[in-house]
Amino acid sequence: MKSLLSHCSFIFRPFPFRSFAAAALLAAGLSAMTPASANGNIEPLTDILSEPSSAGLGFVTSLELSPYRDAGTRYDILPLYLYEGQRLFLHANRVGVKLLDSSEQRLDLLVERRLEGFPATRMPASLAGMATRDSGIDLGLSYRYRQPWGSLQAELLHDIGDTSRGNELRLGYTREWRSGPWTLRPSLTVAVRDAKLNNYYYGVQASEATPDRPAYAPGAGVNATLGLYGSYDLTQRWRLLGGVSATVLDSKVKNSPIVQKSVLPGVYVGAVYDFGGHEREWAKESSPTYFKLLYGKATADGCHLLKIITAQCLSTATVNPTSIAGVQVGRPFIQNLNGWPVEVVGYMGLTYHNDQGLQSNGMQLDLFMKAFYFGFPWSDRVKTRLGLGAGVSLAQRVPYIEASSQAANGELGSRLLQYLDPTLDVSLGDILGSRALKETYIGFGVSHRSGIFRSSRLLGNVYGGSNYIYSYVESAF
Repeated sequence: MKSLLSHCSFIFRPFPFRSFAAAALLAAGLSAMTPASANGNIEPLTDILSEPSSAGLGFVTSLELSPYRDAGTRYDILPLYLYEGQRLFLHANRVGVKLLDSSEQRLDLLVERRLEGFPATRMPASLAGMATRDSGIDLGLSYRYRQPWGSLQAELLHDIGDTSRGNELRLGYTREWRSGPWTLRPSLTVAVRDAKLNNYYYGVQASEATPDRPAYAPGAGVNATLGLYGSYDLTQRWRLLGGVSATVLDSKVKNSPIVQKSVLPGVYVGAVYDFGGHEREWAKESSPTYFKLLYGKATADGCHLLKIITAQCLSTATVNPTSIAGVQVGRPFIQNLNGWPVEVVGYMGLTYHNDQGLQSNGMQLDLFMKAFYFGFPWSDRVKTRLGLGAGVSLAQRVPYIEASSQAANGELGSRLLQYLDPTLDVSLGDILGSRALKETYIGFGVSHRSGIFRSSRLLGNVYGGSNYIYSYVESAF
């Protein structure tokens, strides 16, 4: 169990699944999701794990001046799902495979979603009547050369999401300084963009032209971004993140009738929990592997997550009811966190959606970290676990319960959403008085997908999501 998804093998070790297959699944989902900021590359804020074969969870909030005229400031939340394995990596906005990784050189094959595109809400008058410019999905190669004087990086990206079909070459330099708990990373990036990419995001087609908005094609150009990013080690594992950036668009882009003429500033603030530094439970042969089988039903309208976990609403849908059945496999990351009765487990889950003929059924892939608290006064007699999982959920297609609610609001759903998994269970062995079933648990949980209140471009700017109340049995082997 030396890494996530087989190099994430804290999940996959007992299975024939291999790491590249898992990465391909996630990469396919990133083709329905993935970012690179229009105002600069956020990679310095996501390439931050302190140790190899580590994982992290956190967030970055950003305020950036929109490149579009009269669109104002864009606010965004980027959930940080981080993993740094021997071969695989996940940096929130990109997933990839390390083709080469040494102390001096690194070569990655990656999939990334750029966060360029029209505002998801409050469309300015300058863009009225234009076809929406969506976030693109890029396939790319990234090469990094590291030396004491800094790191040089080159990335070649091509849109594979059938949006712009454009290409971009990024050339960058980053220098890192460490002093005690502080880390600073000044960064300079030059982005060479072809005509397809610029024309898609910043051009005006003839059919979209108006007297105040003539047809325009900026063509190829070069953008430049200067940034200063940093982190502060609040504790051994909690890290505060921050940064500022300024992007200068190519002059031909700035001449577009829909584009701001000024420099585009950005401010970033966030935090991350780095699981590195703990004793590596998943690497021990003696560590158990958890297998969980679940079955659940969609909740009734208005039965949101807070009402469910506070037992104010536990009813399932009676009109157009849908259901899920799934399996989750996990490996312990941390036992007795900081001496507390808390265990942290890394999970991968596969869930089957039965949409009852309302649309085609589909699968769902969930990757998440989950903390269990088992320090209740009665746990020495009947072990009781209160769990909360958090991570990312990728659906083969948007589940019916989500698609129908989004359609009612005239919006589209997203295949990739935030995943939460609150549970409560008890030891079946303690109930039956069977030592053989001591580490077998029965309980209830909620499978929750959401877009964080339309505040994250990474998650498709979705408002709402879905809840399935489920029962399960889980056993450790």
